[in-house]
Amino acid sequence: MNTILLIDDEEKLRSLMARILSLEGFNIIQAENIKTAWKKIALQEIDVVVCDVKLPDGSGLNFSRALKEKFPAIEIILLTAYGNIPDGVQAIKNNAFDYITKGDDNNKIIPLLYKAVEKVNLTKRILQLEQQVGKKYSFENILGKSKAILQSVALAEKVAKTDATVLLLGETGTGKEVFAQAIHFASDRNNKPFVAINCSAFSKDLLESELFGHKAGSFTGATKDKKGLFEEANKGTIFLDEIGEMAVELQAKLLRVLESGEFIKIGETTPSKVNVRIIAATNRDLSKEIELGNFREDLYYRLSVFTIEIPALRDRKQDIPELANYFAEIFIAKTNKRSFKLSKEYLQALENHSWKGNIRELKNVIERSVILNDKEVLSIDSLPYELQHSSNNSQKTLSAFSLNSAEKLHIQKVLNHTQGNKAEAARLLEIGIATLYRKIEEYKLQ
Repeated sequence: MNTILLIDDEEKLRSLMARILSLEGFNIIQAENIKTAWKKIALQEIDVVVCDVKLPDGSGLNFSRALKEKFPAIEIILLTAYGNIPDGVQAIKNNAFDYITKGDDNNKIIPLLYKAVEKVNLTKRILQLEQQVGKKYSFENILGKSKAILQSVALAEKVAKTDATVLLLGETGTGKEVFAQAIHFASDRNNKPFVAINCSAFSKDLLESELFGHKAGSFTGATKDKKGLFEEANKGTIFLDEIGEMAVELQAKLLRVLESGEFIKIGETTPSKVNVRIIAATNRDLSKEIELGNFREDLYYRLSVFTIEIPALRDRKQDIPELANYFAEIFIAKTNKRSFKLSKEYLQALENHSWKGNIRELKNVIERSVILNDKEVLSIDSLPYELQHSSNNSQKTLSAFSLNSAEKLHIQKVLNHTQGNKAEAARLLEIGIATLYRKIEEYKLQ
């Protein structure tokens, strides 16, 4: 039931209107002056205020302005016995919903109230959805208590309130987009668009059109003007995932946006201007890509104003039980199954796995297990074959004189030298990347 506050010093008129509106199903609160109205508003949530313009302790026009500044979701309808154009104009300037003359109110007030209430309810729904979205994408939803993930979250929280460009580094499936969304929704741009694009999913020409837009007729198939994602994200945030896959020619155009906030659409000659925060992400070693000529050094320095490394799941194995239980709850709800626990053996098998696909792979494994499970406890036999036998692949005790021991030590040294860059380590070791991954899993190297 929506609540209406009636403010009028004429008690008979106020009481009559209260009875009429009560019959329409509204909850009515009454006040004879502005002072009393403020007290009523402090005690109860009000949806619509119907207020006389001339009151004993002030002007309804001034009151409406102050009320909208403090409670923008409340709608105000102003009433006067002496309607005039200047008051009507001022009422609208003060963001009143409408302004009507007494005498017309019997015919107009009820339909007007229904319109005002409809707007209030819509505003409430929007605010509720915004709060839900903000909560969904908050840092609180980044699960884990390991030192590695907490350090990354702490850095992201610090940079979120700024407008600094952020570069997220990490393997595929580690949750870089989750971090980008959390940064956006913790920023002052949180009520503006968040737009994401995977740069590896488009060819050079198509990516240029997606990012910057085009003019009708600028190329075959361009039948109408198209807004690019930078325009869509104006005053908000754009997330450029897999930035390392962007063609060098497009990198120059992105650099201009970073430097001046300007870009030129395909088929146009005049620049467009935007105010956009850029968050980029990659699983590539951009320093190496610069050496190979695949990435512009000047763009790298503009993107890496603030760099955050997102840890791989194997580097935060203590977080696996929490993540596994979280995903299990989600898929239990989706499949309408009874709740069940995850056995110790099941969780141990998850912790023993190397998780090359990181959190994304873990999520898929949990979904498969939930679909297969019909027991009260999720057991190890619901896991894929390689995970069921991961416990048998636990670290072997190696002799200090064995060839395997020397190989393990050498691989670890090379990985330390490359700071965990496996592609570079494989190159230095002169072995294939798949072989290196197999050796890492065999020797349980971090």
